[in-house]
Amino acid sequence: MALLLEEALIEFGYEVAGPAPNTGKALKLLADEAIDAAVLDVNLGGERVDPVAEALAAASIPFIFATGYSDASALPPAFRDRLTLHKPYAMEQVHRALVQLLAATGEARAVATGTLITQSMPAGR
Repeated sequence: MALLLEEALIEFGYEVAGPAPNTGKALKLLADEAIDAAVLDVNLGGERVDPVAEALAAASIPFIFATGYSDASALPPAFRDRLTLHKPYAMEQVHRALVQLLAATGEARAVATGTLITQSMPAGR
């Protein structure tokens, strides 16, 4: 899923910093890259994404959740009001959500640079 999402976002004109298959990699990308927005899976390789969401919020970087969990209680408690896409989702939905997210933050543009993608990836990738 992470690779499909990355490819789709590139086709939509985004630069992708990632994917990050775990929280450590995601936090490193946040420290090393200029990130405008993020798409976060709630569960990264068995780890909760909460530290990444907290770091993004602290840096005022907007983000959305893309998750297989149907219940909002699976989201980090402080971020249950965030825009959430439920799997399976169409790639166009992600694009529309990012456009909406960037427009809401005053960055009304369809192309974001450094979009951080965090998704669990199959072992061996």
